Amino acid sequence: MATHGKKYSAVAEKVAREDYTMDSAIAFLKDNPTAKFDETLEFAFRMGVDPSKSDQAIRSTVALPHGTGKDVRVIVFATGDAAEAAREAGAAEVGFEDLIKRVQEGWTDFDAAVATPDAMKEVRKVARVLGPRGLMPNPKTGTVTDDTAAAVNQLKAGRVEFRMDRNGNIAVPFGKRSFEKTALLENAKAIVDAINGARPASAKGTYIKRVTISSTMGPGLRVALKEISA
Repeated sequence: MATHGKKYSAVAEKVAREDYTMDSAIAFLKDNPTAKFDETLEFAFRMGVDPSKSDQAIRSTVALPHGTGKDVRVIVFATGDAAEAAREAGAAEVGFEDLIKRVQEGWTDFDAAVATPDAMKEVRKVARVLGPRGLMPNPKTGTVTDDTAAAVNQLKAGRVEFRMDRNGNIAVPFGKRSFEKTALLENAKAIVDAINGARPASAKGTYIKRVTISSTMGPGLRVALKEISA
């Protein structure tokens, strides 16, 4: 059984039993650090759709107004002009067969991957490595494109991808504890709007069942659903 440190326990004792607004939850986490480093704040959504049905899958992206506070390492599978554009945009690594080989050998020291449509035939060879980590380029999330520079710029600026896991949960980071509260709140609202906007047409009944906000090392705070529902 996992045990928590004194700092976590002290903060957890302060957590109210009633639901928080997003504003009050963010304020609480900013005022009650549980680690010496600059923690990431994260949403956890418990969805009311059936994750076993493909037509109820939830996956999309959202551009955070104030970024994530993280230096996003983007790699790009491309050749020619698209490769050069990706380098100029600040991609951490750019390549094709050589880059695919590195990934096949287990290298995954990056946060996002982009590929041109022409490269995807070969990139699919590393789907077993990238897929489980949520790193596989996908047209639906704008990471399969000939405009590699735009994709790299958007990812580095704070565009994050979210997807529902097989248990019906979605986790999305929305900034660092050191951010101003207004910036965190605007990022949080952008995510809520994106989650609501990604509702599958076939989804019936309650779409979002539960929402919590937490810091990297801190306890989760339940957020009132009236703050979340579209």
